[in-house]
Amino acid sequence: MADTPEKLTRQAASDALPNWRFLLQRVHRTVRAADPGAALQLVARIGEIGQRLGHHPDIDLRREVVHVVLSTGDVDGVTERDVAVARAIDEVVAELDLRSEPGQLTVAEIAIDALDIDAVRPFWQAVLGYDAVGRDDLRDPLRMAPAIWFQQMDEPRPQRNRIHIDVTVSHDEAPGRLERALAAGGRLVSDRRAPAFWILADAEGNEACLCTWQGRDPGAVG
Repeated sequence: MADTPEKLTRQAASDALPNWRFLLQRVHRTVRAADPGAALQLVARIGEIGQRLGHHPDIDLRREVVHVVLSTGDVDGVTERDVAVARAIDEVVAELDLRSEPGQLTVAEIAIDALDIDAVRPFWQAVLGYDAVGRDDLRDPLRMAPAIWFQQMDEPRPQRNRIHIDVTVSHDEAPGRLERALAAGGRLVSDRRAPAFWILADAEGNEACLCTWQGRDPGAVG
């Protein structure tokens, strides 16, 4: 049996792949082709790379836009296997003279505050048909819909929403996204943990966290 590859740090994964963006333990690249036919050609070439290197990415095709995601399931993170595949994909993208669009990358998670996580998690797992990941996370088996995670509460907060949305973006997209959210009527609740996340709220106090991989503790998820 092959040895389990070593999981790269967020910084190492980001530095190794300047054309990709690290979001929630995976590296992402979104590429726009001239037309759907050219996009299909790129998908076929990526499939050949996966076959040759024995490590396949997730691919999402929407007309002329191809979104590619790489991670190693054994370690729930990015490894040198992913780096090798990503660099091979980079060569094809350059050869086909396609345009990358890192500003379009967004991964949403839904966070549920709970006093008794064990009591509420089974309901959400059943109603969504998700898989359990550890004690506090639920994930769409196809990794297409937003993940759910549960945040431990110490006491009830009856005057505050118990569900908020985590919006993870590229580290270089975050400043512009933050500026646009505030210009659209949002309010900055806290930037104490920035650039890991900024807590924002809409005009009525509903909250969202704008997140990046930067500024996080080494052992933290995301």
